[in-house]
Amino acid sequence: MPHEGFRGSRALITGGLGFIGSTLAIRLVELGARVTLVDSMIPEYGGNLWNIEPVRDQVRVNIADVRDEHAMKYLLRQQDVLFNLAGQTSHLDSMEQPQADLEINARAQLSILEACRHYNRDIKVVFAGTRQIYGKPAYLPVDEAHPLQPVDVNGINKLAGELYHLLYHQVHGIQTTVLRLTNTYGPRMRVVDDRQTFLGIWIRRLLEGRPILIYGSGTQLRDFNYVDDVVEALLLAAESKEANGQVFNLGHDHPVSLRETAEQLIALHPGGTCELVPFPAARKVIDIGDYYGDFGKIRRQLGWTPRTSLRDGLRHTLEFYERHAAHYWPIAVAA
Repeated sequence: MPHEGFRGSRALITGGLGFIGSTLAIRLVELGARVTLVDSMIPEYGGNLWNIEPVRDQVRVNIADVRDEHAMKYLLRQQDVLFNLAGQTSHLDSMEQPQADLEINARAQLSILEACRHYNRDIKVVFAGTRQIYGKPAYLPVDEAHPLQPVDVNGINKLAGELYHLLYHQVHGIQTTVLRLTNTYGPRMRVVDDRQTFLGIWIRRLLEGRPILIYGSGTQLRDFNYVDDVVEALLLAAESKEANGQVFNLGHDHPVSLRETAEQLIALHPGGTCELVPFPAARKVIDIGDYYGDFGKIRRQLGWTPRTSLRDGLRHTLEFYERHAAHYWPIAVAA
């Protein structure tokens, strides 16, 4: 059985009631792991208790903030693996509230690693980084050797968090691996607004009978990863000793334009429409243009490759929100 090593293991997930964390939790329960979830449940950050509905009686939930050093010291003891997914993800919020972004994405990461160093040196840590640290690509596809030139406060603080993880491996021997995630989507993602991903608000607008709004020309290229594929990458990274101290891009073989992405959504939900609209000024200055990543390193070293096509992933996602919209936004879905 794949990932048999997780049976009976103790796994801690920060951001565990969020989109990726809850999906990972469900998979780990299936694999027989003993799972503890940590989430602050700050409304803007995406935590949702209903995300873990399928396994709510099979996981331990601790409502705590990763900025709480005392809580993290306690929670990290005796864990076998930490999936460190908690973070402030909104690029605009990071520019409006840079201190909060700094606290969550940088200082809290340092505190977590210090707790590992003092109380659980044998833990394996998988950190969810972001492609945002590359900034505007100098070339495509973007590989791990690309210059790191973040265009916003969020990217700078996420880069600091990533570098702390790598440093604690190099200096203190903590087993850490960094995955640089790209556009992750799927069931349980935040759809109330676009703080987490623009696809979330696109899906909400589509199901409410409102047009999808595409900023700019719509020709911007992106690569997308379905959440189940991202969970597989997290599991592979956690299992691999060769991944310790390493950074890996995620990505997809088939980058698509924003316009094409919207058209695929509309094809799956006939009657929908999309509109091209000008960039809001605050977004324009931090837009990175085209982006798609080279994930050859993780494919070679860990055997990971995305298996879900964009069409299939979007279909699964739409079907999920058609059934469960009431748990994710307060406005009734249009008939």
